[in-house]
Amino acid sequence: MVDQKQKLFVKAETILKYLITNDDATDTLITCKSSEIDMITSDYDIYQALAAIKQDDNFNMNKLRKFFEVVEIMSYAQTMKRPKPVLKDEDVENIRKLALGTK
Repeated sequence: MVDQKQKLFVKAETILKYLITNDDATDTLITCKSSEIDMITSDYDIYQALAAIKQDDNFNMNKLRKFFEVVEIMSYAQTMKRPKPVLKDEDVENIRKLALGTK
């Protein structure tokens, strides 16, 4: 019997939300790794999330360590068969809006 786990792709805004907020649902999803779900993300999504952290944010290094323990990281360039896009200021602001629910 083949083990068919569900795969969940973790986007940049979810990573950012996890790293700088105390959102119970996001913390539980990542911190309490499910045996039924494999979480994956790309190196580019991690880069986007880290680039969106601002000096005043409550960045938690321990959460970043836990994230790397739990989530499988794929190469964006190898998976998408193209180079990583350049991250723009508008992209960073959009990620922050999605993660923090701000306008």
